[in-house]
Amino acid sequence: MVNEGRNLEERDDTLEQQSAPPADPSIPAPPAIPTDPSVSTHPSVSAHPSVSAHPSVSGHPSVSAHPSVSAHPSVSAHPSVSAHPSVSFHPSVSANPSGSAFPGTLAHPGDLTQPSSSGREDLSTIRVSRRRWAVVLVFSCYSMCNAFQWIQYGSINNIFTYFYGVSAFAIDWLSMVYMLTYIPLLLPVAWLLEKFGLRNIALMGSALNCLGAWVKLGSLKPHLFPVTVLGQVICSVAQVFILGMPSRIASVWFGANEVSTACSIAVFGNQVGIAIGFLVPPVLVPNSKDKDKLAYHISIMFYIIAAVATLLFILVIIVFKEKPKHPPSRAQSLSYSLVPETSYLNPIIRLFKNLNFKLLIITYGLNTGAFYALSTLLNRMVILHFPGEEVNAGRIGLTIVIAGMFGAMISGIWLDRSKTYKETTLVVYVMTLVGMVVYTLTLPLQHLWIVFVTAGTMGFFMTGYLPLGFEFAVELTYPESEGISSGLLNVSAQVFGIIFTISQGQIIENYGPMPGNIFLCVFLALGAALTALIKADLRRQKANMEFPENVCTGSLLG
Repeated sequence: MVNEGRNLEERDDTLEQQSAPPADPSIPAPPAIPTDPSVSTHPSVSAHPSVSAHPSVSGHPSVSAHPSVSAHPSVSAHPSVSAHPSVSFHPSVSANPSGSAFPGTLAHPGDLTQPSSSGREDLSTIRVSRRRWAVVLVFSCYSMCNAFQWIQYGSINNIFTYFYGVSAFAIDWLSMVYMLTYIPLLLPVAWLLEKFGLRNIALMGSALNCLGAWVKLGSLKPHLFPVTVLGQVICSVAQVFILGMPSRIASVWFGANEVSTACSIAVFGNQVGIAIGFLVPPVLVPNSKDKDKLAYHISIMFYIIAAVATLLFILVIIVFKEKPKHPPSRAQSLSYSLVPETSYLNPIIRLFKNLNFKLLIITYGLNTGAFYALSTLLNRMVILHFPGEEVNAGRIGLTIVIAGMFGAMISGIWLDRSKTYKETTLVVYVMTLVGMVVYTLTLPLQHLWIVFVTAGTMGFFMTGYLPLGFEFAVELTYPESEGISSGLLNVSAQVFGIIFTISQGQIIENYGPMPGNIFLCVFLALGAALTALIKADLRRQKANMEFPENVCTGSLLG
């Protein structure tokens, strides 16, 4: 890993020396400005003969602007004089040439301060690395592998129920364990992400995903259901190291005009895994009453996924780096200059004081929780209307997810071009509700092709919403950690996912699929109404507009 801090500090010293003009002895020094005893000097403003006036230098709010006075090496700093009449000052920034805040200063959301001309962030070259595409694709692939393992039981719920001799609810828990595990482990894993960085978290997530896949190979007998539960629990822990990373990878590796597209690609892999999880298990494991034959077909599926997980773990070791040599955007460069947070709970407390983000947490949880419940219970719903159609139930799930992948990609590209986060999120949410209502009304019509069309329409918006939520959260909470904001969104999704899956499952069992789907429609309507209340406070966009950048593509992998 490159020691960027040391290199940047050396460059700071070099440019600082170059920026100080040599004193000309033939030119007399101007008279000193008398000090006004009524004005107290702020301790953060220090006189320094080598500091030249620059519009980007900020001081304290009590300092008044005076355009007629220019800085000179021989002029001592006066508390009533600032460098530029249009500069606003923030108490957390000193007039020190390094442009850094005092030690211990916390980065508050929205406190975007202008750095000094000799500051570390201004000296950083804004450059996107070619390696960024390899990083996001490898992440997308092992996220895909993990998502496949989440839904591989639910997509053939009835077959695993028969093979292991357990209830359908027990098989549902093999999906819900992903949701349950995430809730208590979010904060520890988010802390690990901040403490040890992207590469180590990627290694941990892919390693656990690989381990869980191999453990499942020890559960190929009907009496070994606890072993498959253990393997699934390990994979669910791996998921905690995966779900919060898309927006973080996008911010760290991608430029301002491609960050939403990158986040969509990262989420895209998870959706591909769910799609394959709906398609492949019904094909590889046919419905048979011969348990030995079932064990053979299940072993083929388990061996394939274990081999893929192992290959992806090796690729993570080779490809994944902590961050590029140069920041890819001005907002990312500014985030590097912020003093690290000393208390882990402070960012979470600040996020929960952000009303817009709290509304987004609820709305994201309602939408994604509905998707989790729908995915887990889809096999049961379809078979109730179309007995013996396990393969088509999987294909309907595949249609939902593939349509959603297109929705996610289109949404990401649209956001990068339009920056209309609030408007796009609201439209997609409302269309998700419309799609769910239409799907609910057409499912009992006994026409499979209609179900495919309506399910695909619903999926285009429902799963297309997922990257929108991540990116909107980053905008609302910048410069707080993307890992924490994404993690809190996912916790909300897991909580609502468990509630909706259990509740809808009971409703389906007692009253049928339509009341269960109406149950989800009610909560999606609530989510759409709350989305309309969110204010579009796009803090990251403000940072990028406030500090324009000239981005160039790196010639080397970095």
